[in-house]
Amino acid sequence: MSETAEAPRLDVWLAHRRGITRHAARTLIDAGLVRVRGRPGRAGQRVHDDDASAIDVLPAPPPTVVAHADAPDLTVVAEDEWLAVIDKPAGVVVHRGAGHHTGTLADALLQRGTSWSLLGGSDRPGIVHRLDKDTSGLLVVAKTEAAHRALAQQLRDRSLGRTYWALVHGGFRESSGTIDAPIGRDPRNRKRMAVLTGGRDSISDFRVVESLGDASLLEVSLRSGRTHQIRVHMAHIRHPLVGDVLYGRADPVLHRPALHAMRLRFLHPGDGTERLYESEPPQELQAALQRFRTRGR
Repeated sequence: MSETAEAPRLDVWLAHRRGITRHAARTLIDAGLVRVRGRPGRAGQRVHDDDASAIDVLPAPPPTVVAHADAPDLTVVAEDEWLAVIDKPAGVVVHRGAGHHTGTLADALLQRGTSWSLLGGSDRPGIVHRLDKDTSGLLVVAKTEAAHRALAQQLRDRSLGRTYWALVHGGFRESSGTIDAPIGRDPRNRKRMAVLTGGRDSISDFRVVESLGDASLLEVSLRSGRTHQIRVHMAHIRHPLVGDVLYGRADPVLHRPALHAMRLRFLHPGDGTERLYESEPPQELQAALQRFRTRGR
């Protein structure tokens, strides 16, 4: 096989050919599942499209990660042989990471005994997109590689629609708006994200649903999916989320950001039909809304 500086890396080539992220491609390569002329491939080796017949991707083995006993209960909104739509409670991390080794949504998925896509790695079974730990609401998980690739592509081309319920401080003169501000890691606090020159393009659209005097109820839709995007964008325009200590101020009653993924829309990978799912905000968010309604009278 010819390897030249002009040829793409194997991980880049594989991501493009299979319609997956480069991270997912590297996961497959690092697991020894990608063979080039019968030998395990290396992420950085150079390949040509002409060499496609010499590159094989082996089936992924069953997950080696074992679900812990403290896996949270799952609320499954819809499920079929392709995917499942989950209503995640606040306080649950989607997958394992630094400081979060048990009690994740991934643990709960593994505990069900269902076969999930492993394109994202065995520690991220079926995970197509994420919600912050303290954000509740809807997300879709994939059972098959085909479903995972299709949903990931919709996420990239923004046809996978996500709308959030958000309770923020302050009132608005306008009834709707768009926040177009790049987001990156805050250089002064690595636990935070911030609007930064040179950050990743980030766009949020919002609509005022209800004015509450010193607060507003919004519907916010994402055109991108950056970490803490809505929280950062609302703080940037000086309307931080109620209860968001990291980007705003503490609330005497609500001890989490008032943010809920209320609506999820996508094209089903199996039949191409549009699917729409909705979720009511949990009781603590409803109570916070009512408190501001009473205060605003």
